[in-house]
Formats: sequence, structure tokens, C-alpha cells
Amino acid sequence: MSDHNPQGRKPAGRKPSGNKPQGNKAQGAKSQGGKAQGRTQKPARQYGTPRPGQRGGPFRSDAQEGYDRNLGAARTPQRPPRAQREQNFSSVHDPEGVRLQKVMASAGVASRRVCEDLIAEGRVEVDGKVVTETGVRVDPERVVIHVDGIRLQLDTTLRYYAFNKPRGVVSTMDDPEGRTCISDFLKKGKIDSARLFHVGRLDSETEGLLLLTNDGELANRLTHPSFEIPKTYLVQVPGPMAKGVGAQLKEGLHLEDGFAQVDSFKLVDSTPGHVLVEVVLHSGRNRIVRRLFKEVGYPVERLVRVKFGPLGLGDQKQGTIRQLSHQEMGHVMAAVGL
Repeated sequence: MSDHNPQGRKPAGRKPSGNKPQGNKAQGAKSQGGKAQGRTQKPARQYGTPRPGQRGGPFRSDAQEGYDRNLGAARTPQRPPRAQREQNFSSVHDPEGVRLQKVMASAGVASRRVCEDLIAEGRVEVDGKVVTETGVRVDPERVVIHVDGIRLQLDTTLRYYAFNKPRGVVSTMDDPEGRTCISDFLKKGKIDSARLFHVGRLDSETEGLLLLTNDGELANRLTHPSFEIPKTYLVQVPGPMAKGVGAQLKEGLHLEDGFAQVDSFKLVDSTPGHVLVEVVLHSGRNRIVRRLFKEVGYPVERLVRVKFGPLGLGDQKQGTIRQLSHQEMGHVMAAVGL
């Protein structure tokens, strides 16, 4: 049989297999320059969108995830059925109010567009009701808004500051004896001290974190024993330290004003003649850390409070005052159920 094809047609070949690449440019085929064409770009992760494996929420950073786990404050509300969503909308909607996403953006949550996504996903509550419609309007002076269980601070008259108190400063706004006090540092920072007060106390020889505010409700909750807000201290004592001291402090001791104990004890550093340890406790009694260490035979040489609940000093310089962010205050409020 002859192979000659009088019509010049090419012999019919087998159809390509479905598994064989077809050289589609959108699939990464190379051009003459050797560069891939139509390569799919990975979309940028928007603010407020969780990383893979990270619990979602506009306030969460990698460092703050630990606080969420410890405090159990964050939660993502379930998206309610349609009938319930319509009822929630009508119960919180104020035709004369401000759009919910604008209120959220003004409170520092994220951009309006991201806030709209948070609302649509059922992650926003207004007065305890999940709202999923971006058209809802609210009165920011009358409603309480939570995002992923964290309350937004909408009252612009309330102020919150973190003060890194140096040694030798008394924890008062005014001292009749003329000693250096908190108001002296407020004046240096040109901060109006009117109606501001400190939450909790640090004795004059203790350094570290003090919260300054004019929010009486928050201050009462942070200092009330029922909320058991943890405080973290770095304690320098004479070394070396005998074994079992940490266990003794965690088991508790009977002091002159009752039983006391630390929640955790961790050795941080040891140098010739000195030991640095970290302790966490929720008691707010006067000079409690100093008295506990004195009871076990290790008088405190230096004491610094580095955390008050979820609020930490970080790298804030000693003697400075800084205004707390919306995110920080969201975590503080969540810690006391606000």
C-alpha cells in the first residue's frame, strides 16, 4: 500500500491525551523572552484577615493571640438565620445614625471596606445582636459594639495612657510633701491631668506599668478582686536561690493579712550574687510581692511591673507616658467583660 497522499494532507494523528499540557499561557507558558505569561498573582492579605491557622479578628496580632487564649476573651459570633438577621437589623437600626462600618473605621478597626466584610461575615455585634447588613445605621453615643467579642471604645471623652513609672516616684497625682509624682510627668508630656487617675498602685521603690485614665467603670473592674486580673513582675533578689523556692511561692504562704501565693514562677537570669525571676499573681494587696519574697528569705532588690492583664510595657522607655491604642484597649476591656 502506497504512502503517497495525492491531496497533500497530513496523516491523521492520535488526539492528545487529556493529561498532556496544552501550553496555555494562563497556565504559565513561556514567551520568547523566557518569562511566564499570565502568572496568577497571590492576593494581598487585608488588615483584619487572619493568617492560616490564626484565629481571625481585626484586633489580633501574633503577640496578642496568647492573651486571647489565656483570657478566653475573643469569640466569633455565629451568623444567625435570615429571620433573626432581619429582626436584629430593625432593633438596632437608627435612620438618623451613622453607618456602622464608618463608626468601626473611626474606632480604628480597619478601613471601611474591611469593616463591611467583617459585618457581612457575622463578626460584629451591636447591643448584643449580630448585625450582617452594611446598611445599618447606629448612634455611636448610645450603642455598644463588639467585633469578634472585643468591645470598641466609642466615647471620645475617655482617655487611656500607659506610664512607665521610675523608681522614687510616688503613685499620686499630687504630693503635699513635694516628692516627684505622676502629675510631674504629665506636665512634661503636655498632657492635661484634669480628672485623670491611676489604676492600682506601685510603691515609690517599685518601677513599671501604671494605667492612667478617667474611665471609672474600667478602673473599678481592673482593681476588683472578682476579675482576678493578672499582674506580671520582674523581681531581682540576692542569689543564688535554693531549690524549691518557686514551688513554695506557688503553694502559698500565710502573711500577716492572710494567705497569698503567686500564679506562676520562672527563673529568668542568674548572675554572681543576683537572681532575676518573673512572677505572675492576681492579688492587688499592698507590697504583696516584696512581702512574699521576704517571707521565703529573699528580700527584693529591684521590682518592675511589666504587665497589667493583657497590657504590657513592651519597649516603652522609663519615665514616658503614651496613649493606648484602640486595639490595646479592646483587649483590656475584654479582660474585664466590657
